[in-house]
Amino acid sequence: MKIAFRLAFKNLIGGGLRTWLNVAVLAFCFIVIVFYNGFLNGWQDQGRQDAMNWEFGQGQLLNADYNPYDVFSIEDGHGTLSEEKSENLSPVLVWQASAYPNGRMNPILLKGIQTDQEVIKLPIELLAQSDADFPVLIGNRMAESLKLKEDDQLLLRWRDKNGTYDAVNVTVAAIFRSKVATVDNGQFWIGLDKLWEITGLANEVSYFIANEAYQPTEISGWKFQTLSVLLKDFDAAVQSERIASVIIYSVLLALGLLAVFDTQVLSIFRRQKEIGTYIALGMTRNQVLKIFTVEGSMYSIFGGVLGLVLGAPLFYYTASKGINVGSEIEGMGVQFAENIYPTFGSVLITGTFVVLVFSATLVSFLPARKITKLNPVYALKGKIS
Repeated sequence: MKIAFRLAFKNLIGGGLRTWLNVAVLAFCFIVIVFYNGFLNGWQDQGRQDAMNWEFGQGQLLNADYNPYDVFSIEDGHGTLSEEKSENLSPVLVWQASAYPNGRMNPILLKGIQTDQEVIKLPIELLAQSDADFPVLIGNRMAESLKLKEDDQLLLRWRDKNGTYDAVNVTVAAIFRSKVATVDNGQFWIGLDKLWEITGLANEVSYFIANEAYQPTEISGWKFQTLSVLLKDFDAAVQSERIASVIIYSVLLALGLLAVFDTQVLSIFRRQKEIGTYIALGMTRNQVLKIFTVEGSMYSIFGGVLGLVLGAPLFYYTASKGINVGSEIEGMGVQFAENIYPTFGSVLITGTFVVLVFSATLVSFLPARKITKLNPVYALKGKIS
């Protein structure tokens, strides 16, 4: 085997430009595959962390009748829970209302949460610092949609638990900026005590947000949703991108491997006398086959090493500085931070390298199989058969 590696190495170095063109193509494949997978890993890690920090905490305990995807469940989807059972949980009450900025009616979700909560990053404490009679907190997307800014006033209209309509002028106390659109779009946040007061739903809660100390238990009338369930849609979006990227990788890798395959076919055709000489000197056909197969795998080894050397500065820079995808992408309905920090783990780099070497070895072995059927007499004369 050492002889095969030594001869294969000498043949590759002697191949000159042909060798380095193949190596360059495979190095490019390696860099693209690692970089894009690292980008997807970073997007998923950041998206999950942002969702936990801004919306889900360590999970949510929902009222059995409440469905966050069904507005018709809001009216009946709430209940009470004893102080003992709600320990390490932050309560949220959801209610329907209508906002009237500049006389235009906009249906919204009115969400009440404790102003001293620390489970999620929502800056609800700003409401307690406001001097307004009825302060509300909104996100930047909501502010842009309704063309509102801080200290603007608008009419808010709702029905209490008995179906009686009421209205009041509210003040935009603060506008927060979050990477998570689902805590922003179509929502006004107010203090939980205030929402209990105007709806008459004292101590009623639609769902609780769990902190790290909460231990889920079976509670009648309530259902706990883990992070894996809450983040299912986001993970599915990332997974769909991974599936789409596999197609791109496959085409790109196929082009690189095609160059290796063509090189091996040409080598076997042009080096017939060399093959015959190897066999005449006592090498078995399988030993000669190993030389050509190892040559093909060495293309990928050189390509992977070159790709790692050339790509390392790019990987390090993007992982530390991030990739600015801009704020415009938020309008596409995809959860993206303005800066994505790719994650390049050893598993990703090693796995890509192994796939590259295995694929190149396979495509090198296929044309080299003809050597096992070679007649050494004809090969010495420069003929395959």
